[in-house]
Amino acid sequence: MKGLNKVVNTYEEALEGLANDQLLMVGGFGLCGIPEGLIDKVADSGVTGLTCISNNAGVDGFGLGKLLEKRQIKTMIGSYVGENKLFEELFLSGQMEVILTPQGTLAEKIRATGAGIPGFYTATGYGTQVAEGKETKEFNGRMYVLEEAYPKADFALVKAWKADTQGNLIFRKTARNFNSMIATAGKITVVEVEEIVEAGELDPNEIQVPGIYVNRVIKGKFEKRIEQRTVKQ
Repeated sequence: MKGLNKVVNTYEEALEGLANDQLLMVGGFGLCGIPEGLIDKVADSGVTGLTCISNNAGVDGFGLGKLLEKRQIKTMIGSYVGENKLFEELFLSGQMEVILTPQGTLAEKIRATGAGIPGFYTATGYGTQVAEGKETKEFNGRMYVLEEAYPKADFALVKAWKADTQGNLIFRKTARNFNSMIATAGKITVVEVEEIVEAGELDPNEIQVPGIYVNRVIKGKFEKRIEQRTVKQ
């Protein structure tokens, strides 16, 4: 990389600095909009003891499911775990810690991290196990729970549709999901994209994450699996 050019040509460059026991945030919702190549490279790297923050852990054998197969995740923080049998086995056998978080709260905690906001109050989870050990407060007659932002991720792994060489990003439809907020919450944000264009080619009005948040951009190849296929009989 030179100057404002954030494009790297290899996954080794994209993940330089990856190490054991780090905190990773990974974009995607199920299998929609996941940084497939970056996850594969993390799996190949052999790092262990990872804490991963992601909406869910993919499916058996794909996405974050590959890291589960190699026992690389020590703690999984997410909101949905219903599509992965190995995930269930690892949790029930005590081989992996799981911190379930309501989906809206998960999204806001990530957004707060990126925005530099230390915490916020939400009514979600009040009176349940989610609120145990947390400060609560009444506003206008309703009780709220104080939720703290996450620490900055050592690596934020993001999938975007297009990027320019300076790291400005555009996402495609629902594949934006958690990606845009995770892109702002990393010490090192790495973005895997379908297309890279020269700086100045993207319409400024269509840029959804400015390049100031992005450290590295790599052009990837994507299998784009469908998680649940429903057809009309």
